Amino acid sequence: MTLDIEVVHHHHAYETGETLVGEFGLPAIEFRNVELAFDDQVILDNISFTVRRGETKIVLGGSGSGKSTIINLILGLLKPDAGTILIDGEDVTDFDDQEMMRIRKNIGMVFQEGALFDSLSVYENVAYRLHEEKVDEEEVEHEVVRMLQFVNLEDAIDKMPSELSGGMRRRVGIARALVGNPSIVLFDEPTAGLDPPTARTICELAIKLRDLEDVSSIFVTHEMNNLEYLSSEYATLDRVGEVHFELEGERLCLLNTEVIMLKQGDIIFSGKDEQLRQTEDPYIRRFLRGK
Repeated sequence: MTLDIEVVHHHHAYETGETLVGEFGLPAIEFRNVELAFDDQVILDNISFTVRRGETKIVLGGSGSGKSTIINLILGLLKPDAGTILIDGEDVTDFDDQEMMRIRKNIGMVFQEGALFDSLSVYENVAYRLHEEKVDEEEVEHEVVRMLQFVNLEDAIDKMPSELSGGMRRRVGIARALVGNPSIVLFDEPTAGLDPPTARTICELAIKLRDLEDVSSIFVTHEMNNLEYLSSEYATLDRVGEVHFELEGERLCLLNTEVIMLKQGDIIFSGKDEQLRQTEDPYIRRFLRGK
């Protein structure tokens, strides 16, 4: 009996297993046998994984498992002891800071705290990079408004960060990360310390980026609700441009979202959330129960 499963995602149908080149080109991010240790403490132990274009890779793991280190390596803030890191097919492993600047222009970074400048208004926070690049103010304004619309915060454009809730500050942080249309967005524990409805809003933004903007992302988290939202829902636009979130359900299979799980610097699982939930591994089962 063959199940009649419809593949969701406008133009993304993938073969599993091998890296497909063609319509999707090279992977957005690739780690090949990456190793990193501080003194005699191994942080990453021969890690290999790929983030395809338009894919969200959810990186799970307890604290100290090496999750955030992956993001610092992608940004070139840390260098591996061995192995290769490729971004859009380019080997950036040995790039110096100057060369990394060019790469980082294409990467949006969403930190845990939103990391806003307290002395700058929401407008100035989102515009920061454009102002640094001396972009024409009319263009800056257009871009800032567009980004704040994406995160549903255009009403807050003149407010100061201190006037915003924690969730709003995170959303401003996302708007700021999206300036310049990066094709890669890195989320580092973006929902830490937020209440469930607000955390859900952050996940919805990540889903919108994936499904409507075709962004490739890494979403580092240890919160199981995030895994639930990101791996079971997708965003669609209706005729009037309203965004709707749908559940993948029994007949649908999301192909643009995968999970890797780290434990003490090793990848102990890589695959779909359905496979993760079926695993017998006691460590993973405890983790999924939130222990």
